[in-house]
Amino acid sequence: MLGAPALTTDSIGKALRALRDASGLTGDAVARRASMSAGKLSKIETGKVRPTVQDVDLVLTAIGVSDQVKEEFLVAARVEATEATAWRLLRRAGPWKHQRTIRAIESSTRELRLFQGQLIPGLLQTAEYASAVFALPPALPNETRIKTVAARLERQASLYNSLKSFHFLICEHVLTWLISEPAVMALQLDRLISVSRLPNVSMGIVPSGRRMPDFPMTCFSLHDDRLVIVETFHSEVTTRDPKDVQLYTSTFERFADVAVYGNPMRELVETIRDQFLPQQERSWDKPHEG
Repeated sequence: MLGAPALTTDSIGKALRALRDASGLTGDAVARRASMSAGKLSKIETGKVRPTVQDVDLVLTAIGVSDQVKEEFLVAARVEATEATAWRLLRRAGPWKHQRTIRAIESSTRELRLFQGQLIPGLLQTAEYASAVFALPPALPNETRIKTVAARLERQASLYNSLKSFHFLICEHVLTWLISEPAVMALQLDRLISVSRLPNVSMGIVPSGRRMPDFPMTCFSLHDDRLVIVETFHSEVTTRDPKDVQLYTSTFERFADVAVYGNPMRELVETIRDQFLPQQERSWDKPHEG
């Protein structure tokens, strides 16, 4: 079994390199498995780039270490790594690359629980809706937006993996938040209805008319019982602290208790979807000037 070198907070990169050398894997092989470039892995190993907790977790998973070894590295990474990564930095690095990182995290997740009070979850978005999301300020350049949307849609293949389970909670107001043309919104809601019928998907809508257990302060995803990813306006925050994970788990469960599921959920979504269709028809009926 591979063992982890003694770790200090300023030697994570060197320790990862030593662990990879002991495994007999090349940098290219580990980088591919971790869904990152070989250049980024090299910079992490040489201390030129400070790895995030996500980076360390992906590299260790790619190498194939034991849970005990992984936890030793992650304890040091939690101290050393910046838990909050600003969106501007992710945009600068290439937002489609971040989609691939999230895909790698999701690929190692057996049970994904996702709460959304802001927009349709990425795993459920249509291409048109996703494009509208990335066109919001600060809008991505067209070529970058196309690559990022494609990378987001590639993540959706995991929905059809019967070994995984998904539990989505979406606040009702998200369904009415008009960020694109009414027809795009209608098609997006049709997509929700379709995915809700998958056997490994549980989809709940938190209706606006019920007494709420809390405020939808932010959106977050729970990856098994080991990791929480939280999105704020300025950054993405990652935590593996058991107390934090439990906090988000209990928050998720409270919202799940007031959500509607199954046919009542689909009827609610259909009602909102149908409200978008007349809007589109009215826009067609308007006389063209000029």
